[in-house]
Amino acid sequence: MTKKVLIIDDDANSLKIVTPRLKEAGYAVVTASDGEAGLKKVQAEKPDLIILDIAMPEMDGFTFVQELKKVGAFDKTPIIVLTAKDEMQDIFEIEGVKDYIAKPFNTNDLLGRIKKLLKES
Repeated sequence: MTKKVLIIDDDANSLKIVTPRLKEAGYAVVTASDGEAGLKKVQAEKPDLIILDIAMPEMDGFTFVQELKKVGAFDKTPIIVLTAKDEMQDIFEIEGVKDYIAKPFNTNDLLGRIKKLLKES
């Protein structure tokens, strides 16, 4: 069964780079450009894993995770956070985040982390 990954990032360039790589690796990919749209996609698409940017307009990654917990059914969905180096310490305060990767990142590194987390879940 094909695993579905939801990428929530307001950076169109990141989406253009990551989406095709994940599809080439055999994942179904769904995207959202902000946290509010991401919450709707989580409920509609039921992803197996979420890749989440922290710094977004409207609803940042921290708020997204808090809102996701309220939904309940998705609180076990693994989350990989994309972050700038200066935000890294705050990552460990987000309950439910399983891994993080600092921007800019290598897509092969991201693919390895996705594969590992999906095996564990």
